[in-house]
Amino acid sequence: MKDARGMKDGLARIQAATDYPVQRSEDGWVIGHFFNSWLSSVFQPVFGLSEHRIAGHAAYIRSTTEGKSVLSPWKAFALTEGDALLVRFDRLCRVIHALNYFSNTSQGDLFVTVQPRLLESVKDDHGRAFERILHIIGVETSRVVIEIPTEVNRDSRLLKHVISNYRSRGYRIAINHSVTTEDWIAELASLYPLFPHIVRLEASALERRYGTESLVDAVHHFGALVLVHDIETAQQKRVAVESGADLLQGRALGLPLRAIETAVPAMMEEHYRVLARGYRQSSFNGAPD
Repeated sequence: MKDARGMKDGLARIQAATDYPVQRSEDGWVIGHFFNSWLSSVFQPVFGLSEHRIAGHAAYIRSTTEGKSVLSPWKAFALTEGDALLVRFDRLCRVIHALNYFSNTSQGDLFVTVQPRLLESVKDDHGRAFERILHIIGVETSRVVIEIPTEVNRDSRLLKHVISNYRSRGYRIAINHSVTTEDWIAELASLYPLFPHIVRLEASALERRYGTESLVDAVHHFGALVLVHDIETAQQKRVAVESGADLLQGRALGLPLRAIETAVPAMMEEHYRVLARGYRQSSFNGAPD
């Protein structure tokens, strides 16, 4: 972990170089102000199975109104009526995430998502503004995973354009599996040569495909890692591990917290021991018990 001086220096550099309304709260966490709301970060661990460690954290925004009620991210985004305000709000959220994350850990990747409206309103140079922020605090873009929302999958031209822009700046890219699209693998193949680094699969969708041709293996064929997210049950965790997924995320493994959890929980140790013995199923016969 970085020392207190390093934590303060990062915030001070952002305050000196930009006009983002960020400050440090009483507990040391960086918060930002937007309209009448205070924004802060929570982080959910992403577990790497091959490395037997926490590979990074997914960042989510939380907001309070004048120190009272906690607003959901959707209500916070509803405050942005125009694209210019949305861009401002989205960038402020990422500034808050970056300061809180990289000031408190020197390992792991930061997973952040961007709003579809932002990707559509910013025609070119996606990621340039955030790259500048990372440069100010001394962080490489390769430590950030940009999660492109599922809605963008409907516009292949935009999806390719966004992937190209972010990759050109050194970010890692994660896209979402389209649950409602039957021939999604063909869509993934159509991205050549702009394949993502990571493909995100819903745990419930993977569970429904249990016993069929492995979706995970198909993603691996294109050189991408598989992140199974929204793991809510022990059964979903088991299916994800046995399917050969690379990264796991969900409330069954760790809650989004106003902290950076770096210790692997005991619940994951059993799965790591199984993997160490070389156990892995690439296909299944019948439904799980």
